[in-house]
This record gives sequence, C-alpha cells and structure tokens, in this order.
Amino acid sequence: MNEQNYTFSVEPCVENQRLDLFVTGQINELSRSHVQKLIIDGQVTVNGRPEKSNYRVRQGDNVLIEIPASRPLAAEPENIKLDIVYEDRDVIVVNKPRNMVVHPAVGNEAGTLVNALLGRCTDLSGINGVTRPGIVHRLDKDTSGVMVVAKNDKAHISLAEQIQTRVASRKYLAIVHGNVKENQGIINAPIGRHAIDRKKMAVTFTNSKKAITRFTVLERFNEYTFLECKLETGRTHQIRVHMAYIGHPVVGDPKYGPKQPHFHIQGQALHSTELAFFHPSTGERLTFTADMPQDMKVIISALRGRKGR
Repeated sequence: MNEQNYTFSVEPCVENQRLDLFVTGQINELSRSHVQKLIIDGQVTVNGRPEKSNYRVRQGDNVLIEIPASRPLAAEPENIKLDIVYEDRDVIVVNKPRNMVVHPAVGNEAGTLVNALLGRCTDLSGINGVTRPGIVHRLDKDTSGVMVVAKNDKAHISLAEQIQTRVASRKYLAIVHGNVKENQGIINAPIGRHAIDRKKMAVTFTNSKKAITRFTVLERFNEYTFLECKLETGRTHQIRVHMAYIGHPVVGDPKYGPKQPHFHIQGQALHSTELAFFHPSTGERLTFTADMPQDMKVIISALRGRKGR
C-alpha cells in the first residue's frame, strides 16, 4: 500500500469521542490497535499537534492521519487443521469454525482460512490476489459453517456468478433475542455503512445496496427464537443487521445486539448450515451441509429445558 493521508473535520455528532475511536470510525480499514500505533508514532495530529489516544475530539477539530507505505500482505501456508466437507480439482467446501478470519488483513496476517488452505494445497484461484486466493464469498470471523473455495479461475468465475445471480443458495441457523411472532417473513431493507461507526453496517437509504433476507421460525423459547435464514443477497453482516433492524438481534453479537453476552458463546449464534450450487465443470447441482456447532446446540438444549419447566 502506498502512503496515504486523510483529513477529517470533527462534526457535532461525534464530539467528545476518544481520538483513537474517532479515527477508527472514520477509516474502516484500520483496527483500533493500528490507529493507536499511528498515534504513538506521531502520525495522527489534531490541529497540527500530536495528541494521545484518549484525547477527546471537539467540534471543528482538524484531524490529519498519515499512514506510511507498507509491504504488501502475502498469505503464507500454515499447518492448520480444516474440516473438509468436499474436495475435487475445482472446489473445496469447508466447515469454517467460529473465531477464524477468512483471509489475511492488517491485524490478522496469520491463522486465517486462506493460510490453512495454502498449507493444504497450492492450486487456488488467483482472481482475488495473493491475500485472498480462492475466496469467492466470506463468512464473518465469528460465524461458523459451510463455504466454498475455488481452486482455479474457471471455477471462481462460475461460483461468483452463481452467488451474484442467486443461483447458488445459502441457508443459516440463528438464535435471536425476542419472540419472533411471524412464522415466516421477508426483510427487504437496503444495507450500507453506518453513518457514524464506520465499522458497522446499517439499514440505510444512503449509499446502500439492496438486501433481502427470508426467515422461518423453527422453534420459540419465550425470550428467544430459533430461526432458519435464507440469503437472497450477500451484503456484509446482512443477517445480523437485518435481525437487529426488526428488533431481534442475534444472540452473542456485541456489534448489533446487547453488549453483555447472555450465554457462553464466543461470537454470534449464527451458522451457515447449507450451501448449494452447480458444479463449475460437471453442471451437477450439489448441496452441502454443516452440522450446528456444539455451543449453539448447548444453548438450544438449555432453552428447551427452560421451556419445559
């Protein structure tokens, strides 16, 4: 990445934020730890003067961020065990565990799904470059489940087109807060960047894209509901944003739901349970499933126990 400079004027809506949080909110690509290092190195100034991370920004402050050039990231092979659901010369279907990032980025250069895939094979498609070889679609770090990876460019193009045109289908299981009254529903609400917190997405009609999620109630537990969700589009954090939008955030999701977890789960109770697509070479319709992770099973079991009292 070449050297980059950003200048922001503090608006009233973000006045009194810590400097590190303000910068992180303005530049989505930067982690808070990265911003704090830039501040320590004197590469963030306020009105021409360096300040500490805990400086409270004021309306009208002029904040300059200078990001020095960095060496390009290149994913390195790592010996990380993967749950392979299916593999042939064109595709790999994996059951991604929760707490695994899909591809390297600043702050997550190692231990990703891509690192693990490169440790297993070298024939991944190169369309997305050296940091995201083979990656056609993604799951959030704390979302588990089935996803497909392309082993060559032909497969990548075919799979990407199927996802874009909704020929491929994806189903998720989610445990959400509240009692969802409708047995089935469609959430048709556009999603774009949050106006203030640039690390979050939100339902908005400004600089947004069409987003549609279908849901079916599988089981109700008074204060919680177990759902199956089907994506009609594939926006960032789509199910998490849509469920929060209708007042039923996903359990364990601190970004869009309660800050304090109600259950012992590392990340949101959201699991990619089924993926179907036409094979890029044979044209055969394939369907792959991944069993719900143990921590979600434990929550469901506990909720059933409460309901039976």
